[in-house]
Amino acid sequence: MSARRTLLRTGAAAALAALAWPARAASPRTAPLVEVWKSPTCGCCQDWVQYLERNGFRTRTFDTGNAEARARLGMPERLGSCHTARVEGFVIEGHVPAREIHRLLRERPKALGLAVPAMPIGSPGMDGPEYGGRRDPHDVLLVAADGRTSVYQRYP
Repeated sequence: MSARRTLLRTGAAAALAALAWPARAASPRTAPLVEVWKSPTCGCCQDWVQYLERNGFRTRTFDTGNAEARARLGMPERLGSCHTARVEGFVIEGHVPAREIHRLLRERPKALGLAVPAMPIGSPGMDGPEYGGRRDPHDVLLVAADGRTSVYQRYP
């Protein structure tokens, strides 16, 4: 086979692979796995887990609470919420939007992870009909390994 034909065939294979990439990226097998530690009776935690699944993540939940996981993973207590998660080496505390988790995984900053302290109404999982469309302003914080924070995204 000529070098030109080999190059054309390889180029066509690469082009087809590039076209197929988005389908592979969205497949459940390759979706990032988020491990979540939460209370077995917390409805907003379960709502957040379902929200993540609808937004391109696989999940594995541990209904053992999250205080121990938060401490073990190094998330400062002052940033605590009702669930703690881990995804690809990053810690996620509270009702962090999927958009910011995807951004974190894309940008891969030198950080411990992200946190939405407390449980702001209107954040994912805290946005059900029982809240009547209310949305409290809140920040998604980027948490450094030493516990310092900076605003990663503001939600008015």
